[in-house]
Amino acid sequence: MPAAILGVMGGSGVYDLPGMEDVREERIASPWGEPSDALRIGRIGPTTVAFMPRHGRGHRVSPSDINYRANIDVMKRAGVTDLVSLSACGSFKEECPPGTFVLVDQFVDRTHRRESSFFGRGCVAHVSMAHPIGPRLQERLAQAAAAEGIAVSRGGTYVCMEGPQFSSLAESLTYKGLGYTVIGMTNMPEAKLAREAEITYATVAMVTDFDCWHPDHEAVEVADVIKVVRANADKAARLVSRLARDFPAEHEPCPAKSDRALDTAIMTPPEFRDLELVQKLDAVAGRVLGR
Repeated sequence: MPAAILGVMGGSGVYDLPGMEDVREERIASPWGEPSDALRIGRIGPTTVAFMPRHGRGHRVSPSDINYRANIDVMKRAGVTDLVSLSACGSFKEECPPGTFVLVDQFVDRTHRRESSFFGRGCVAHVSMAHPIGPRLQERLAQAAAAEGIAVSRGGTYVCMEGPQFSSLAESLTYKGLGYTVIGMTNMPEAKLAREAEITYATVAMVTDFDCWHPDHEAVEVADVIKVVRANADKAARLVSRLARDFPAEHEPCPAKSDRALDTAIMTPPEFRDLELVQKLDAVAGRVLGR
């Protein structure tokens, strides 16, 4: 099995990862364009960790403008086997108030402006997204949270909206009525691309607000979100640090088969594949396409 390398994608308010040692900054070239920022690669305990601020340092990149393909591609090129997404979200549940960490296990994609696949014309592939979260990675996050005394809510559905505007009241009430747990703007197509790249993925949804459905709370405002994000940042750093310190030295096979997602996904026979696209897929799909 390959050595386990833990990737961390920092969301709103999480632009660095305290506690990393022997840190080096790497700007890894990607055929998919420019990633959000350079990777910061170092160690936490015995584990190699690669960190990227999803919006770039200084929060320069809007959710719709993030180059999700490049971000996942450079994580793969850095050897990342398991990726944790730290993501600010709104809540649809009374029992998940601001400050709650939710370990979601499902997604609904409501985005429409984003490149959502590495594959396409010239090489078609269909990966399973039935179980988008790596259950073993999620369990390790839950164990790390318990060890640090950080309360988490297990399970739930993350609906990803396009943004950058927050929800209308009608949208918020609709999503609440459908039983969704949290809403955010960034985990799609990130989770889909991680699956295509055979990287095991899990989300820590850090609740900052009640969206706008709650009759006893004001509509979402950036200042209020930032206040809660800052309060969550320390907990997020502690959670990741504990996860890394207790992480296995070798990547564990994923029960959801995320690390073998391309075994039966490629539809296009070799003789019909576009060579230029295949070259761009060297990191993402080299295991099955041949480097």
